[in-house]
Amino acid sequence: MIRTLRIRLILASMVSLLLVLTVILGAAGILNYRKIVTDADSILDVLAENDGVFPADKHLENDFFSTGRHPRYDRLNSPELPYESRYFSVFLTQDGTTAAVSTGKIAAVDTQAAIEYAQMVLNSGDSRGFVENYRYILYLSGDEIHIIFLDCRREIGAFQNFLLTSTGVGLLGLFSVLLLLIILSGRIVKPFSENYEKQKQFITDAGHELKTPLTIIDADAEVLEMDVGENEWLSDIKNQTKRLAQLTNNLIFLSRMEEQPQVEKIEFPISDLAEETLEAFQALAKTRNKTISSQIEPMLSMVGDENAIRQLIVILLDNAVKYSDDGGKIELSLQKKKNTIQLGVFNTAESISRADIPHLFDRFYRADRSRNSQTGGYGLGLSIAKKIIEEHGGKIWANSVEGQGTTISFVLRKYKECVTYE
Repeated sequence: MIRTLRIRLILASMVSLLLVLTVILGAAGILNYRKIVTDADSILDVLAENDGVFPADKHLENDFFSTGRHPRYDRLNSPELPYESRYFSVFLTQDGTTAAVSTGKIAAVDTQAAIEYAQMVLNSGDSRGFVENYRYILYLSGDEIHIIFLDCRREIGAFQNFLLTSTGVGLLGLFSVLLLLIILSGRIVKPFSENYEKQKQFITDAGHELKTPLTIIDADAEVLEMDVGENEWLSDIKNQTKRLAQLTNNLIFLSRMEEQPQVEKIEFPISDLAEETLEAFQALAKTRNKTISSQIEPMLSMVGDENAIRQLIVILLDNAVKYSDDGGKIELSLQKKKNTIQLGVFNTAESISRADIPHLFDRFYRADRSRNSQTGGYGLGLSIAKKIIEEHGGKIWANSVEGQGTTISFVLRKYKECVTYE
């Protein structure tokens, strides 16, 4: 349990940190990309307004960069921009025929490549976008189609480097945090672990100490019964003593399983075990006006703790007999599915609410309808069953259908040793 708690603490911390880093890096990446696009579009708008060149190149405004009066250049604010920007233009007729190509401001693209890029843009049908590392704008100028491409290779490269660097740093940070959590989580859960161990030891010690007085009380009741004869008071004392003894044994069993979680596994015939256990409940069910049937696949074998599996089936059948309605039906099914063994116990009864089902296997938890003097019990049976299944690497669950009844099933997963006897 402590180990599971520690693992969950580490996982929860790592998942939370991963989500936070993902959000931060994602937001930073989106903002950087938007800046690249916005800056590129601002430059392209200026080029488009001036037939594919910067205003200074056309000598339209000598103090253009010094005054920064153009609204689209306010945020760029660099007189070196025309010399730093690499761009080319393609001019097409309405039918898509190339009219002119300007590649004087870029060395990496020749005329043929520029025409191919222009055809890609025409085929896309978009007025703005990216073709490889080039941001483009498409607009109509009179009877011609103008397409201007701006080289964003450096900006995109810097953006990609940022993503790779930030991702690498983030992963390194996650790994560092993981190591710290592995080291520090032991100290974090240590107080809880110590208290938990003390509780388990107390339960074990108290259980052993209670056995002696319970045995004496039961023996005294037997002597009194022999002396004064049977009466309701002595019968009640004996019944309550048995209940307390059963509770004590269950608590000790749970404590021992947690102290020694590794069960001794041997191969045994689970089909025969299920048949024998079911037969032992036939008389009890008959006295309570209930019927027991079975659908047991014959000659199935498994590897596990035979005594623990026997106790598991006893718990499920005892619950079914105890909580089924008057004249109810109980059915035990056992079958092999691929390399797993699945067992289920069904009993007719009032349906269990959805709110109760997830808690059926919690210690000392009982549905409201079971809290009466007729059924008794302390809510430990199904928690013991769950513990047994967990130690065998299986899964246990409950299903309740209104108007029909309740089925508690378990599956023992992926036991290669599961075989059918020849």
